[in-house]
Amino acid sequence: METARCRAFLAAAETGSFSRAAEVLRYTPSGVNQLVSALEKEVGFSLFSRSTKGVALTANGQLLLPVIREILHQEDRLFELSAQMNGLLIGTVTIAAYSSIATHWLPAVIRAFQQDYPHVEIKLMEGIWQEVSQWLEERTADIGFLSYQDNMPFEWIPLAEDPMVALLPRSHPLAEASGYPLENCGRDSFIMPALGCDDDVEALFARNRVRPNIRYTTMESFSVMSMVEQGLGVSVMNKLITEKRVCDVAMIPIDPPASITLGAAFHSRTDASPAAKMFLKYAVRMLTRTEACANGKADSL
Repeated sequence: METARCRAFLAAAETGSFSRAAEVLRYTPSGVNQLVSALEKEVGFSLFSRSTKGVALTANGQLLLPVIREILHQEDRLFELSAQMNGLLIGTVTIAAYSSIATHWLPAVIRAFQQDYPHVEIKLMEGIWQEVSQWLEERTADIGFLSYQDNMPFEWIPLAEDPMVALLPRSHPLAEASGYPLENCGRDSFIMPALGCDDDVEALFARNRVRPNIRYTTMESFSVMSMVEQGLGVSVMNKLITEKRVCDVAMIPIDPPASITLGAAFHSRTDASPAAKMFLKYAVRMLTRTEACANGKADSL
């Protein structure tokens, strides 16, 4: 299979449009159409259903999608290994991360890495746990920075323990207290982050058998903080999210205390590209926060 045909197919599948795929690849829409049509002729079946609204994968196209991704992944890796043998580190590292990690941790790592390896392109995608893990599973991302969950199908390097905190309006009776009883979330109006899909918060409630009184849901953590500031309710999140956020809210530890483990996830050391391995070394070296993470993790990559 020709690489250009595979890349046109993948871009069209991910964008749902030959026109948008053309923008990504810097081709013309007719060029993308021709490449996809040639691939369909090569495999012997239709890959897309076409309409005025765009394109959608057929059942056969869905089956072929992970195969094409793997073909392109291996080709990119071969190219990068060849360059490494010639003394160069090139290629692309695609990173998926929580917005808080992408905002507060990764820019410094990217800067340090790019100073030493300017020929490596960095792509950064932000999302919640479900999105980051899905991008890893699909191999859309090389490395994911997220919180640990049981039974993750990835290799894992812990980087930091981040405490969970309660956010309260300044007018709340416990705003000056030393801790906020988690069970109070069942009585106070609760503002749920990530549209009710925050795995870390949901796991916290499940472990403590607390059923929160959810009155509001919102996607953005800053919106949560602004709503708390306006007295609409209380919320819970990990402390890293709150850094450098300017909102007049009370932030106190939860009772019982809890934290999440933030770290890096990836498929395997043997399968990672040279550029991804090197970026991971930089990230571990710069971001490790605990003794458990510091015992030779970076050097083992």
